[in-house]
Amino acid sequence: MNRIRLTLLIILLALTGMAYAVEVPADNTLNDVVNVLKYYRAIHVMAMLLVGFGFLMVFVKMYGRTALTATYLLVSIAIPLYFFKSSHGIMGEAKGMVDNIILAEFAAASLLICAGAVLGRIKLWQYIVLGMIFVPCYALNEWILLEGGLGLIPMGTVMDTGGSIVIHAFGALFGLGAIFSLTTQKEYTTPIEADATSDRFSLLGSMVLWVFWPSFCSALVSPAEIPLTIVNVILALCGSTLATYFFTTGLRKKVAPADIANAALAGGVAIGSTCNLTTPGIAFVIGILAGALSTFGFAVLQGKLQSMIKKVDTCGVLYLHGLPGLMGGLAALFVVSGINPGSQLKGIGITIVIGLVAGLITGKVIALTGKRAIPYEDEEELITE
Repeated sequence: MNRIRLTLLIILLALTGMAYAVEVPADNTLNDVVNVLKYYRAIHVMAMLLVGFGFLMVFVKMYGRTALTATYLLVSIAIPLYFFKSSHGIMGEAKGMVDNIILAEFAAASLLICAGAVLGRIKLWQYIVLGMIFVPCYALNEWILLEGGLGLIPMGTVMDTGGSIVIHAFGALFGLGAIFSLTTQKEYTTPIEADATSDRFSLLGSMVLWVFWPSFCSALVSPAEIPLTIVNVILALCGSTLATYFFTTGLRKKVAPADIANAALAGGVAIGSTCNLTTPGIAFVIGILAGALSTFGFAVLQGKLQSMIKKVDTCGVLYLHGLPGLMGGLAALFVVSGINPGSQLKGIGITIVIGLVAGLITGKVIALTGKRAIPYEDEEELITE
């Protein structure tokens, strides 16, 4: 019977594009094979972190090489720090090694989102400090929302499979809180310049994220839920991409590369909470709404908010990850049967409070260690000749 179940599992994953050619010894257990297949999705997520997020952030013309170096540092501090936490059962039960690595990658993704808000505002070594403070705060919020930490929310009552709230919204809100302490007047008045080359690399990073996003959302779902999750994520991304094109041309009269590179991904952000719990048709609609919201954020809200608060969200993480992430969490209230509305809303509220407050405090701590003299310049810290 186990051999039959194992064969059916491999066939199922092969049909969904998630299986690879691999010889399975006869004495392997079903759990061993599942872990191997989780490893493949973990590598997809790693590609998202280093290539996807890394190149998405090189749109800043004078800061591209530093952005890629910072990506290396952020991933390299977040994964071992979270892995150590999870392996020792701190703020949650200890899990298997592969699951711990995937969860650590999720923490790294949220950290990279946060760093996008302050990109160009801190020195390279300060990215490590940012990661060391961010990861415990992220773990605390995750523990409260998903594992019943502190008894604030019953375990399992917040719907957030792919991290719309815990990963995307939290990272964006943390970064938003940090910029209040990490934006000087000179940085605010210095334009963020991009050129054709930096835009092309940013679009490359966006495409890598687009391709591997189904693996991100399906990384820890049960094998039976993988096909539906993959279809929902792809359709949500298609919806946000189409909405981005129509809204960017409608609001700006021409296509803005920054809108396409960012808002096209908003469907993947928003579908996270319900990626394994809704239908393909609804997933497509969620993607359209997320793409429209994100593009409106970049085209209309970004300039108004910056003028109001005199702070700069370098990568616009509020509009790609923050607003679509919160939208995805709220969408679960309408599309998930039997959901606990009180828990879902409380989880969103706790994420907003912890993210903003912890980000603000972290920004003040980092500011005490020194600030950059010139914003958005590789030459200050890197050999460029």
